[in-house]
Amino acid sequence: MKWFHFLFNERCPKCKQVLNTSKSNALHATVVKVCPSNHYQKEFHPALETYVESNGTI
Repeated sequence: MKWFHFLFNERCPKCKQVLNTSKSNALHATVVKVCPSNHYQKEFHPALETYVESNGTI
């Protein structure tokens, strides 16, 4: 079961590092995952039931 966590960790498509969730906002219920090297950002908006992906975060 050591490989099990690979199924649920999302990775940056450019550098393959695991995305961090340090920018999430519990009040708005959005989940923001960011690459540690700022190559990639992925946001989940539950009200819209959609993901927003962007390259090169600020």
